Amino acid sequence: MRQRPALFAVAAALAVVLAACAVSPTGRKQLLLFPDGEVAQMGVAAFDQQKQATAASKDTKTNAYVQCVSNHLLKAMGQDPAGWEVVVFASEQVNAFALPGGKIGVYTGLLPVASNQHMLAAVVGHEIGHVIAKHSNERLSTQFATQQGMAVVQALGGEMTETKKMLYGALGLGAQYGVILPYGRKQESEADVIGLDLMAKAGFDPAQAVTLWERMSQANGKQPPEFLSTHPSNETRIRELQARMGKALALQQQARAAGAAPNCK
Repeated sequence: MRQRPALFAVAAALAVVLAACAVSPTGRKQLLLFPDGEVAQMGVAAFDQQKQATAASKDTKTNAYVQCVSNHLLKAMGQDPAGWEVVVFASEQVNAFALPGGKIGVYTGLLPVASNQHMLAAVVGHEIGHVIAKHSNERLSTQFATQQGMAVVQALGGEMTETKKMLYGALGLGAQYGVILPYGRKQESEADVIGLDLMAKAGFDPAQAVTLWERMSQANGKQPPEFLSTHPSNETRIRELQARMGKALALQQQARAAGAAPNCK
């Protein structure tokens, strides 16, 4: 009798998961448990916190340059740039990000590495790709489902013993390396594909995405083994971009023929 409530919990959890199944822009199955509006609110709140924690760059030319690249990408995805907030943060971090709710952040430390408009477009396009594919929702949903699943397993297991504690600890480790981290790698690879196509549709040179990641590899130094990272290795990332390059170049040619010619400096 003790296990009946837990079995009901399992059935309820399965029903929620099945109802939340979705498909990403590349055709990959996703788990999306949270309303888009709620995730957008989280993105706006996180961006406001970042603005409080890190000063924005006051360099007019740098701000105009990053805004120019972002505008071309947003227009290529059918978005009004006026609906997005773009902030250049004065920080040595070699990074950028985009958040649900229409937010883009670029750190000044990225600009010497992504040293022209095409490479910057590759980074920002990648980050926008996370938003397009609803990766924030997917990450939250995966973590939530994993935590709930662990709780259900413990409820089914009955009285806790030292042996069970060890087994549950191992199960938690397995969930981390078997579900959460690989999911991160899939998301990163998917954002690479979406970002590559997006920069090409905006008229940027997609071939320079490969150059960018070669430069990023030099900037990042030694990386952890790929199976212990939420990101694919630079070698894997470059190989996958090269495999996609034919389609991206065709998209760029179409965009150029239609008059897309970014000139951000």
